[in-house]
Amino acid sequence: MPELARARPLVVAVIGDGDPRGPDAARVLIAAEEVGALLARGGATVVTGGLGGVMEAASRGAAGAGGETIGILPGADSREANAYVRVPIATGLGVMRNLVVVTSAHAVVAVGGRYGTLSEIGLALRMGRHVVTLGSWRVETEHRPSGPRLHATSDPRHAAELALRLAKEGPFDPA
Repeated sequence: MPELARARPLVVAVIGDGDPRGPDAARVLIAAEEVGALLARGGATVVTGGLGGVMEAASRGAAGAGGETIGILPGADSREANAYVRVPIATGLGVMRNLVVVTSAHAVVAVGGRYGTLSEIGLALRMGRHVVTLGSWRVETEHRPSGPRLHATSDPRHAAELALRLAKEGPFDPA
C-alpha cells in the first residue's frame, strides 16, 4: 500500500537587498532575520534567492528557529548558497531566477531592497502572489473589488503574520 502523501507546507519568499547599505542596513538585516524566524515558527518553509544580505538574514532566522530554507540561486553552482540554506537550487538563470523565487512561494515578504527587489515585487504581483512590504518599495496598485494585493507594514511580527495568513488564502487572479 503506498504511503499517504504528506501535506505540503506553506512557502513564503523573503526578498530584499543582497548587500544592504546606508544607515538602515543593520535594521533591515535584523528585520529580515526576525521575519525568517517568525515564518519558520509559523510552519512555513522560507525561500530566498540564496545569497547574502536580506536573503542570508532571513535564512539564518528560519534555520535558527528550526525551519526549512530553500535558496534559488542565480548561478550554476549550489555551493554559492549562504550557510543557512538547507536546499540550494542552482539555476544558471542570473536575475531571471527572481521569477522562480516568487512563483515558488504562496506569499512574498519584501524587506528593504533596491531595483532587484522592485522587480521581484512586480513579478510576484503579476503572478498572483500577495506581497507584504517591510520598509520596502511603496508601489501604487489598482485596488480591485477583491482587495489590495500589496500590504505595507513597519513591524516584522505583523509582516510574518500577514504573510502566513495570505499564503493560506493562496494566489489571486492578476487579471
